[in-house]
Amino acid sequence: MTTKTTTTAAAAAAATVEVSAFAAARAALGWSQHRVVLDAGASVADVVARLAQEAPGAAPVLARCALLLDGRRVADAASAVVPDGARLDLLPPFAGG
Repeated sequence: MTTKTTTTAAAAAAATVEVSAFAAARAALGWSQHRVVLDAGASVADVVARLAQEAPGAAPVLARCALLLDGRRVADAASAVVPDGARLDLLPPFAGG
């Protein structure tokens, strides 16, 4: 398992999120676990935008992913605030039965 950390905000005013990528998202991003540090109050959309900025080729896959924040599906990524210590799962569409 590869873990990558990205930090851009001061620790005192930051939220750390553990991101797990599965299937096509993992393949597109090149990792399965990633720690992202953002400004406090950042949204799930901010996390996804950061990931797309770091791996532009993954943007089409990220746009189709279901997003789970601490195990709950995110309906509106722009309004879902990421609390410090959260886990975000990136689940691309799966085929099969």
